[in-house]
Amino acid sequence: MVSSPHEAHHRIFQKSPGLFASAFRTLGIPFPEPVAVSLMDTDLTEIRPLERHVDTLLRIDLAGGDSILLAIEAQGRKDPDKRSSWAYYLAHLYAKFRYPPVLLVVCRDKGTAEWAAEPIRIGLEKHPSLVVFPLVLGPHNVPMITEAARAAEDLPMAVFSAITHSNDHDIAAILDALAEALRATDADAAAVFAEFTEAGLGATPARELWRNLMGTGLSHFRGFVAESFRDEGRVEGRVEGRVEDILRILEVRGVAVPEEARQRITACTDLAVLDVWFERAITAPTTDAVLDEN
Repeated sequence: MVSSPHEAHHRIFQKSPGLFASAFRTLGIPFPEPVAVSLMDTDLTEIRPLERHVDTLLRIDLAGGDSILLAIEAQGRKDPDKRSSWAYYLAHLYAKFRYPPVLLVVCRDKGTAEWAAEPIRIGLEKHPSLVVFPLVLGPHNVPMITEAARAAEDLPMAVFSAITHSNDHDIAAILDALAEALRATDADAAAVFAEFTEAGLGATPARELWRNLMGTGLSHFRGFVAESFRDEGRVEGRVEGRVEDILRILEVRGVAVPEEARQRITACTDLAVLDVWFERAITAPTTDAVLDEN
């Protein structure tokens, strides 16, 4: 089971696929002009009993007609087994789709980021058969966005900055800038970004700072973050808010919601079930996938 910070750190790319372009510009890496970005199936399971899943997989169609695959991994700690998995992901993706794959690893601490950036060399020491050079985003190279105007220019990057620098001593300034930027944006969009931020901060002191901001200046936003500061007895209001969030996310993502599915969602009063549906609604390709009982 993945942690909430883990989910948020890569799912922000699913919510705002264009974030990768900002990220590469931050790293000073030239990148062709994308014309379309598609969320792809992250299941890399083979016929044999071997199951592997990349966190997020995007197909990026370029202006010249070519395409590449961007595999995004959220890494919270050093894990020696991951290095062989990453090499496998890239080789498998290229063999399966015939598109050039690129690996992006996102980290929340400098030590893990430095470890993740080390080349993976497979084969002879002086003549490796395969070398993997992961691209890494972490506290060492992601900018700290502490100005509201700058945060408003690129909200996904501002949220990503807050998540990445959640343990930094300047996190209060980052969160203040993000909160001010969200106050000036569309309430529905702000609610989604606010919730991503809460999930991404995880069990850190920064999360309490963010919750305090949510409970005061941003209390008008719908969603879990704002709801968590309401009276716990107002379950009905929380259920209604979650139903609205699910339907709104599906609408924004362009996922069709048949009337039968809409009635099932609006009739549900189990907040735990609605939370599961909300998580699925962020990435599910169809409404059936959101409501799947398996």
